[in-house]
Amino acid sequence: MSQFRPCIDLHDGKVKQIVGGSLKDSGPGPRENFISDRSASSYAELYQENQLVGGHIIQLGPGNGDAARSALSAWPGGMQLGGGIDIANAVEWLEAGASHIIVTSWLFDENGKFRKDRLQELAREVGREHLVVDLSCRRVEDGWKVAMNRWQTLTDVEITVTALDVLAEWCSEYLVHAADVEGLCKGIDTELVEVLGSWDGIPITYAGGVASMKDVELIEKRSGGKVDFTVGSALDLFGGKGVKYDELLSWNSGNS
Repeated sequence: MSQFRPCIDLHDGKVKQIVGGSLKDSGPGPRENFISDRSASSYAELYQENQLVGGHIIQLGPGNGDAARSALSAWPGGMQLGGGIDIANAVEWLEAGASHIIVTSWLFDENGKFRKDRLQELAREVGREHLVVDLSCRRVEDGWKVAMNRWQTLTDVEITVTALDVLAEWCSEYLVHAADVEGLCKGIDTELVEVLGSWDGIPITYAGGVASMKDVELIEKRSGGKVDFTVGSALDLFGGKGVKYDELLSWNSGNS
């Protein structure tokens, strides 16, 4: 059954919730839904207390290393770490306490062409069992394409059952943000959830657009309970009003 997985999104060293599509390399900063006065480590401690395994910490740009390390130290082996991962630092983050490293952009060249050799190299370096491939994507005319560089650049990888089959040989999980609805709290990308749920393979966590517990129920229904989920801007832990943290704890308890 679909399970809630927690998140800690870091931007400029602080726990934030932002509108995913507003991340840019230049120009105005991203649209921020929430900036926490709590440390990243305090969130990790809370998740540990409630034994919410399989959650992730995402570094949205530079300046987040200290906050990420503090969260990993608060719960060694309890959370995954993504953002700026490459072959040079992957082992370092595992040694810092990450259960898995999450990678996207490094798997592509500067033009967005997939480099299978890099995925294979990374899997050999850290072990397939410690590797999560982030397939966060944007809608295109006939489906979805994986987006890299903080979701600014479309790649040549489409979200299809065939692609999921090919990449799964070299990783243990997928993380999929629906970037076009991320942070908007206006509902999930139902069609994307259905595609992910139609595939039988390694675990998948979906993120993007959850506004209420009805969306949580919809994820479970449309994925056949195969796809896990995370909740960001709508969650009361992050200043949201649509979903209560205690509701998600009860959900996991009822569906475990």
